Amino acid sequence: MRAIGIILAGGKRNSLGVLTKQRNVAAMPIGGSYRAIDFALSNLSNSGIKKVAVISQYSARSLADHIGSSKWWDFGRKKTGLFLFTPTMLNQETYGFRGTADSIFQNIDFLKKSNEPYVVITSGEQIYKMDYEKMIKYHEQRNADITIAYKDMNTYNVEDYGVIGLDENKQMIDFEEKPLNPQFTTVSLGVYVMSRELLIKLLEQLEVEGRYNLVSDIIIRYRKKLKIYGYHFEGYWRRIRDINEFYRINMDFLTPEVRNLFFNTYPYIYTKAKDEPPTKFNVQAKVLNSIVSGGDIINGQVENSVLFRKVFIGEGTKVKDSIIMEGATIGKGCIIENAILDKQVFVSDGQKVIGTKDNIILLEKRNIV
Repeated sequence: MRAIGIILAGGKRNSLGVLTKQRNVAAMPIGGSYRAIDFALSNLSNSGIKKVAVISQYSARSLADHIGSSKWWDFGRKKTGLFLFTPTMLNQETYGFRGTADSIFQNIDFLKKSNEPYVVITSGEQIYKMDYEKMIKYHEQRNADITIAYKDMNTYNVEDYGVIGLDENKQMIDFEEKPLNPQFTTVSLGVYVMSRELLIKLLEQLEVEGRYNLVSDIIIRYRKKLKIYGYHFEGYWRRIRDINEFYRINMDFLTPEVRNLFFNTYPYIYTKAKDEPPTKFNVQAKVLNSIVSGGDIINGQVENSVLFRKVFIGEGTKVKDSIIMEGATIGKGCIIENAILDKQVFVSDGQKVIGTKDNIILLEKRNIV
């Protein structure tokens, strides 16, 4: 094991509205049976990194429940493991982390008590598959101080991302954080490799100077003092930024290419197992191009949709192009289209919840219709 892992799972994102009211972004449901953090955890484990810290600021309860047993990602070994750090766990008076760098500094003992030469830092809200061992080898070949994974996003609006400028040798020459007029289309994935000793040194210097942000106070500020290189990533990558992006990510899992990448191609993405009965399809059930989960009971029609655990679909009901989360109940004769139903939402008989691709309807538990 040549590296330790740090997953930044801050937790709060206003653009997701009620979906993160009591749920950490990294705990957002993905693809029927998974959570967003499963992808980072699986990537680390599959890369041979077996000592991982998850650092969370808000709504950590949902995360703690999900990662409570590290065995699902094969972290439960001697001298390794999966650790959750929150502000309330610190032995000092604090009202929270002041930034991404500060969240790591406040838990710097995790770094100092480790012996591995490298640190891989990523976030818990990204959906992708990456071999970090290859990235570490690239880091060594370039003799880099910091290596940043990036992806060319020519077909996307990159204003909401960190945009990295590289020279012909892939060395960083500029970095723009959420630029109004982007000069580049190469987006930083927020995945970093650096030496453990360098990270400790930088964090201690930032604390003295009263600086707290990983991107602005290390990546941007030290871009001319440190050798920072880009590592090109070509595969599927999405970040849960808002409700529409969350919807699109789940819809992507209805395509065979995405499902095969994550679930049918080794190494696989793992998650916490749930002891639920298989889906029950009653006589009138019809399911087309959809993901269903354990404990679901389907009496109506489901098309191009993602159903999480213990969902009930009544007779004569049509669910299309929608995401139905755990424990939701939909009565008889309903039409649900282009919608997201949050956990345990109840829809009574005969109701219509119809949105559009550009205006996804979101129902939370309080919406009893």
